[in-house]
Amino acid sequence: MFTLKQNPILLDEITEILQYRFDHIDFIDKTFNAGFACPLDVYCHYSRDQIFAAYDYYKPNTIRQGVFYVEDKKTDIFMITLNKSEKAYSPSTMYNDYSMNEYLFHWQSQSTTSDTSPTANRYFHHKETGNKILLFVRENKKDISGTAPYIFLGTANYVSHTGSKPIDIIWRLDNPIPARLLSATNKLALG
Repeated sequence: MFTLKQNPILLDEITEILQYRFDHIDFIDKTFNAGFACPLDVYCHYSRDQIFAAYDYYKPNTIRQGVFYVEDKKTDIFMITLNKSEKAYSPSTMYNDYSMNEYLFHWQSQSTTSDTSPTANRYFHHKETGNKILLFVRENKKDISGTAPYIFLGTANYVSHTGSKPIDIIWRLDNPIPARLLSATNKLALG
């Protein structure tokens, strides 16, 4: 039986590769407390189906919008695509979503949501009512493997809003956006 100790050159090379990979870890996932057994961790990538399955919803094809309220779990799930093309999105869904810094995120509601609607009030008063707001973000709708996954940024809290139909809402994230994601999430604000 062959062991790595018998080949010190190979052992050194493997050790160097592992050390390099360890030194270049650009995020460490964080445990997420959903209030129930939930497999999601902050900063990890998830498909739409995985997100819904984590919340015991197994008919994701019935959801067409990027926001879904899971009533029995008192959770709003926001699935945000940052770079939208006119080819893939209608003018009414070209939302202006971006990070303002590592903790603040600007998000636009659906174009039909008024600032006096029950949905808006659920967003504005989510803390008082015990609701959670979860942000999942991806840079583009597609990647080289097909449909791009979302990165789970964790829970967010209402800060302020302006406008109506759509509403511009500022959210404060409980976890900072990792540096490697900041340029992707705020490039719309810069350019």
